[in-house]
Amino acid sequence: MSKVSMYNYYLPPYKSAIDAGVATVMSSFNVVDGVPATGNRWLLTDLLRNQWKFKGFVVSDANSINEMVNHGMGDGQTVAELAIKAGLDMDLGGGAYVSSLKNALKEGHITMENIDTACRRVLEAKYKLGLFDDPYKYINNKARQADVLSPSHLKAARDLADESIVLLKNSDNLLPLKPQGKIAVVGPLGNNRKQLIGTWANSDFDKPARSVYEAIKEYVGDKAQVVYSQGSNYTEEQCLYDGNYSIPTDSLIEEAVKVASDANVIIAAVGEPASWSGEARSKSNPSLPECQKRLLKALHSIGKPVVVVLLSGRPLILSEEDHCFSTLVEAWHGGTMAGVALSDMLFGVINPSGKLTTTFPRNIGQIPIYYNSLNTGRPLSDFWATSKYIDCDNTPLYPFGYGLSYTTYQYGKLSLSKKQLKGNKDSLEISVPITNIGNCDGKEIVQLYVGDPVASISRPVKELKNFQKVFLKQGETKIVSFTITSDNLKFYNSELKSVVEKGIFNISIGPNSRDLQTVKISYND
Repeated sequence: MSKVSMYNYYLPPYKSAIDAGVATVMSSFNVVDGVPATGNRWLLTDLLRNQWKFKGFVVSDANSINEMVNHGMGDGQTVAELAIKAGLDMDLGGGAYVSSLKNALKEGHITMENIDTACRRVLEAKYKLGLFDDPYKYINNKARQADVLSPSHLKAARDLADESIVLLKNSDNLLPLKPQGKIAVVGPLGNNRKQLIGTWANSDFDKPARSVYEAIKEYVGDKAQVVYSQGSNYTEEQCLYDGNYSIPTDSLIEEAVKVASDANVIIAAVGEPASWSGEARSKSNPSLPECQKRLLKALHSIGKPVVVVLLSGRPLILSEEDHCFSTLVEAWHGGTMAGVALSDMLFGVINPSGKLTTTFPRNIGQIPIYYNSLNTGRPLSDFWATSKYIDCDNTPLYPFGYGLSYTTYQYGKLSLSKKQLKGNKDSLEISVPITNIGNCDGKEIVQLYVGDPVASISRPVKELKNFQKVFLKQGETKIVSFTITSDNLKFYNSELKSVVEKGIFNISIGPNSRDLQTVKISYND
């Protein structure tokens, strides 16, 4: 990527963590400007320490010093020298420093100051943690047992999962469900606790968890009959599953149709197991596997109401599912209380308020797709537009910031306290009345976007700058206000300086990155 892209898009979240006082930083495996991050002095010293004033210590990702050999940076001792001179303080799991630095010092390739500096940073962290007084301070099994998976922590996990679920579609108002009749939970993720927790999770965390089927069954009690059928394997693609499935999907589908044929409603729990997300888990086609698509088609053919619940660690391509079904929910891998939270949402215990933090494409060819794109010389609105698809709409299936509710929020007209900012200390207020005109209480995430249509470099059509989550009772109106300062208008220019340039800016507010009201303000220095 260019340095302009790096500074404007990729570095800000990391700088925010540094500014918030984070104690340690890990170097990544990848290459930055041709040099692996673990041995990149510009990244670990010039940027992190000199520009951002980071005072903590830097640790390698596991074995990433040694892996610089594979990047073509030299032999084992050479890459260890490269890392410590770059500002990498701790070697995680590779043994490169232990095996190489003594000889590197003897040969004069590094200095004692390099080693002392790294040691001091690590020892400072241990001192601040109290490990000089008690080296075993944090290894207290009784305290761990009382704390981990405690009731308060499980409640927090449930609350977080509740807030994260995104209602993508509810066009027939099928949700929320009533605990009555026969409810069929069908799908490979319908009765599995561990796969809902997510990647890199301790195996013990599934003990207090509930699967989708278990959580629904517990919630409805004797008010409804709840049945389960697997319906499909996760996949039958050998590269993903190695063919290790005991029952072919066609047989599972046949059984599921029998189980669900007389149900009042079918909850189809499909998606991806936790092992498909995380490190080294990229997919060339982020769609549902074909065997799960066959299951959904079979369930659709029954003619019963179907709630499609997606459980995944990434955005999926859902064009077929969106076309066929009236009700879609993205529940992600919601953690220990994922199944319980999903039951909360399906039966209206909570009103969904989650919004997408990424863009959902219509098909593979649209990737990469993102809301904060640059305009082109011939933008889509131009008659001669060239940056477009001839076989597909340019828009995403679900835009960034999107998410529905069981109620309806009406946005009033935007109002400004003034239309001009002058200087770095000036500010203005932009406000909008939000009214809950639906039938239940709920939370709405109000989003603020800024566009800079004329600048010294080409700027995104809009960028999310702020948001607020506001609770509204049925029929209630609240005024939501944002303060705009020069900080909201800044960007890194071609000289990598953070600047705000005088001119006109578009200030937009809405429920997502697509459905926005816009007003214009001006800035003068």
